[in-house]
Amino acid sequence: MGKPTGFLEYTRKDDTCRPAYQRVKDWDEFHIALPDAVRAQQGARCMNCGVPFCQAGITYEGKTFGCPLHNLIPEWNDMIMSGNRSHALARLLKTNNFPEFTGRVCPAPCEDSCICGIYGNSITIRDNELCIIEDGFVSKHMNPKRPPQYSGKKVAVVGSGPAGLAVADQLNHRGHSVTVIEKEARAGGLLTYGIPNMKLPKDVIQRRIELMTDEGVSFVTGLNAAEPKTAQRLMREYDAVVLCCGAGKPRPLGLDTTGVPGICYGTEFLRAAVRRLLGEEDSPLTAAGLDVVIIGTGDTASDCVATSIRQGCKSVTQLVRRPKSDYANADGNLPTDYAHEEALAFFQSDPRRFGVQVKELLTDDHGLLTGVVTTGGDTLPCQLLIGATGFAGCEDDVCKAFGVEQNKTVITEKGHYRTNVENVFAAGDMRRGQSLVVWAIAEGRAAAAEVDQFLIGYTNLA
Repeated sequence: MGKPTGFLEYTRKDDTCRPAYQRVKDWDEFHIALPDAVRAQQGARCMNCGVPFCQAGITYEGKTFGCPLHNLIPEWNDMIMSGNRSHALARLLKTNNFPEFTGRVCPAPCEDSCICGIYGNSITIRDNELCIIEDGFVSKHMNPKRPPQYSGKKVAVVGSGPAGLAVADQLNHRGHSVTVIEKEARAGGLLTYGIPNMKLPKDVIQRRIELMTDEGVSFVTGLNAAEPKTAQRLMREYDAVVLCCGAGKPRPLGLDTTGVPGICYGTEFLRAAVRRLLGEEDSPLTAAGLDVVIIGTGDTASDCVATSIRQGCKSVTQLVRRPKSDYANADGNLPTDYAHEEALAFFQSDPRRFGVQVKELLTDDHGLLTGVVTTGGDTLPCQLLIGATGFAGCEDDVCKAFGVEQNKTVITEKGHYRTNVENVFAAGDMRRGQSLVVWAIAEGRAAAAEVDQFLIGYTNLA
């Protein structure tokens, strides 16, 4: 512990942000890193607890506490305080393959488990993590590291989201020849097509893909493994196949939307926005000039609010099923995330309405959506209705192509990743169900260890 009284001497300081009204005019990342001296103080606040619950990653009574990756948080906080960034990077990469992703989009369950937060403010763990990895890239410590020798075994990873990338990264460093199959035009999966650029810049993802390529991982994009012939070829030509295709099947809205245009799901809306930004397509799906109503809460709903504002929507309303009291802090205040701050700055009002849902759709003589009637009895103007109500499980087509058993997700033996097909494994949201990026990485790492054991009879992967 570098400074025993650090948590008493220094107050918590988060990374600053560009003003909300300013940042909605572009798609650039809006967080601004703290100066090194201030960052060192944030590392010094870590108490180096005898039992560091921040890194425990345990499940108790159905709830998870701490970091699922078991990041060595007190250790690299101490290294930040002492200015030893290279050692901090080494400790961080020991447990987390992609800190540049989790440092931007993880909701930081580690901070909720921080002992310092019991009577004050928790440590800025996520910001510290992001500082370490970005400093690693800037200082050229993130150099390609190819395995010293190869095993002769070939692995196909289907899906290039966080779970798939983690599987590929781990198995590549173990000396297996890894090919990642992605149906989209770019690798990254949810990271690329499901998270807006202002939260996770696409050049950050591309930087990691290029590093993994330099280390020996092969990426094949634009290939749909759900095609039965493709699936059979992969199972025939590779010693193991790992399915990491996510849980993209949306939960139904519970409304009769037959023949009514202007209704989509959140991931569909965000994917179209990213593709337009990347110049891949000019989708007609946009919020520009429209009254937007978003059903649901959580990260996807917030991202849809922020994206709608940047596209130039006329208005945006977010309908939340549960009452306001369920979300209020102990002091009665309602927390706001980045999207709600932007709506307040741009429209001078919080976009959320609590305790209401859509009861009925209104259309004009041409069948076009014009508004929605809420369960509260009022009518909202609406030409674009976005459902961000979560996911019902993984898509069926890939499971059928590979012949793996599924319920809502792929069925594996409890605590394991092998499916009913001998050389086919599954990991991430496809096996676990809808979850966080940090959990997807943890799943990928654990699955990689099981695949490694399957391929060569033993493993030294954590």
